[in-house]
Amino acid sequence: MTTALRRSAGILLPAFSPRRPRDLGIGDTRALREWIDWAADHGVGFLQLLPIQETGADDSPYNAISSVALEPAYLSFEPEDCPWISPQEVAAVRAEMGEAAEAPLVDYRVVRRAKRALLEKAWVRFQEQDDWEEFGDFSAVEAGWLLPYANFRWLMERNHGTETWDLWPEDCNDPKRALATLAGAFDADHDAVVERLSFFKWVQWLCFRQWRAVRAHADARGVKLMGDIPIGVSWYSADVFFGQEDFDLCWCGGAPPERVFKHDRFIRKWGQNWGIPLYHWDKMADEGFPWWRQRVAKLTSIFHIFRIDHVLGFYRIYSFPWRPQRNAEFLDLTEEEAELKTGGPLPGWAPRPDDTPENQAANRMDGDLRLRMVLEAAGAGEVVGEDLGCVPEYVRPHLASLGIAGFRIPHWDFDEDGHVVPKEKLPECSFATYATHDHDTLAGMWESLRRDVMAPGSDPDDVAAATGYLTRMSEFSGIPRIGEVWAPYSDAIQWRLIKSLFASTSRYAAIMITDLTAMTERFNRPGTVGGDNWRLRLPWAPKGDLASAELDAASVKLEQLIALTGR
Repeated sequence: MTTALRRSAGILLPAFSPRRPRDLGIGDTRALREWIDWAADHGVGFLQLLPIQETGADDSPYNAISSVALEPAYLSFEPEDCPWISPQEVAAVRAEMGEAAEAPLVDYRVVRRAKRALLEKAWVRFQEQDDWEEFGDFSAVEAGWLLPYANFRWLMERNHGTETWDLWPEDCNDPKRALATLAGAFDADHDAVVERLSFFKWVQWLCFRQWRAVRAHADARGVKLMGDIPIGVSWYSADVFFGQEDFDLCWCGGAPPERVFKHDRFIRKWGQNWGIPLYHWDKMADEGFPWWRQRVAKLTSIFHIFRIDHVLGFYRIYSFPWRPQRNAEFLDLTEEEAELKTGGPLPGWAPRPDDTPENQAANRMDGDLRLRMVLEAAGAGEVVGEDLGCVPEYVRPHLASLGIAGFRIPHWDFDEDGHVVPKEKLPECSFATYATHDHDTLAGMWESLRRDVMAPGSDPDDVAAATGYLTRMSEFSGIPRIGEVWAPYSDAIQWRLIKSLFASTSRYAAIMITDLTAMTERFNRPGTVGGDNWRLRLPWAPKGDLASAELDAASVKLEQLIALTGR
C-alpha cells in the first residue's frame, strides 16, 4: 500500500484541444508547455491527458495503432522543437491549410497531411547530418516495439495508408506473409525500404524527444502530467497484427447494457462493443507480462501519474462474440435469434461472471495478480483506476488495498438512504470528478438534467434519474433548491460545485478544462464514431494573442479555491 500523497487539483486537457498562435490546427507539445506554465502559476497540481498514442482512421485516442508509438500530429515545428524546419516553411504550410488551421474542430485529414509534409522535409535534412548517435541509440533501445511498429507502418503505406490489415491483399494480411513481402521488397530495392522504415522510426524518436522535454518542463515547474492507458488495444494495431498469440480474436471487450445511454438502442439492449480483442492472460502471465510491462514503462517515461481506463477489465470484462461492424445485425434480434446467428455464445462476462462467491474470489485473484504487475512496472509512477460502470463489491476495497485511487463521481455515489456521500467522507485514496471525457461538461450536464425533469412528457424513469442526480449534486455542494425546481446553471452554481469537489478528502480532484468557463461542447459521445468526437479545440489560450479575459478571471477564481481548499 502506498503512502498517502498530498491532495492535488487537476485539469483534464486532451492533447488535441490546446490552441496557440502559429499552430497547425491541433494542440501540440509547445502549446502543452504553455498550459504547464499556467498550471504552475495557478496552483494546479496536475494536467490530465487522454492517451497520446498514434491513432487510426477514426482518430479516437482509445483506438491506437500501437500500444507505445506516439501520435505525430501532436508534434511542434517550432525551431527549438524541430530545428530542420524554418518558421517560414511552417507559415507557408499553415497558409495552405486554409480554415483548418483556425477551425474550432480539428480537421485530422488536413492536419496529418500538413505535418507529414513537414516531417518528410525534416527527415531529408536530418539525414544530411553526420550525428545520428541519439537516434541510433533510441532505435536500438526501443527495438522491441519500434521494429514491429515500423514494419506495420510500411505495410500501411503499401496499402493506401489503411490499418485494416484483415482487408489488405493476401500477401500482406497475415504476419508471416507480410514479413515475406517485406523481405521481397528488401531484395528488390533495399535502400528504399530501409529509408522508409528509418523514417517511421525517426518520427517516433522525434515524438519521444519532444514529449520527454515536456515532462522535463513539467518537472521544472512542479506540475505533474497524468496519462491514460486503455484496458485494450485496437484490433488494427501493430501489437495485434504481429503478436496474435497474445490476443483472443474471437471475442471483443466492452461493457454491459446501460440505460443511461437513452439515445443508443444498441447500448441499452446489448451494451458497448468496443471491438478490442481480449487477452490470452494465462500466456502473458506465464511469460511475466512482458507486453504489459513494456507498455507501462514507456508511459511512465512521460507521465507522473496514469489512469487505467476501465480497470474493471483486469478482473473480468464484458465480451461480445462478434465485432462492432456486425452490431446492426443483432440490434433487433431476441437472445434466441442471436444465439442462432452466433452459433451459441451471447455477450457476457469473461472469463467468468461475478455470480457466485467462488467466481468473485477467482476474479479478484486475477485482478490482484495483474494489477500488482502494473504497480511494479510503474515504479514511482502513481496509478489511478477508472472503476466506473458495473462495479463488483470487491473491486473498490481491493484497489484501495493496493493504493490505486478509484474514481468517485459525487452524483453517482450515495448511501442506502439515497443521500450523497459527503465530501469529507470520500476516501483519501480516490479520484473525485464530476465527469470524464465521455460525459457532458458541468454546464451541459446541469441543463440537460433540468430539461429531463421539467420537459412535458419526459419518461418517468428519466425524470427520476435526473432528479436524483440534481439532488445529490446540490447536496454535495450546498446548492439550495428553489421550490420545486433547480435554478439554471450560473456562475454561482459553477463555483460552488468546483469548490466542493476540491474541498473533498479525495487524493485527486479534477475538472475538465471546458468547465472553467462553463462551456457545453463535449470531447466525445460514446456509441458514436466521427462527427465532433475527439476534435474540440479551445477558443482561447493562457497567454499571447489568444489570451482571454474570461479565462483569466476563471483562472484567478480557480487559484483562490485551490488555496482555500488546501490542494
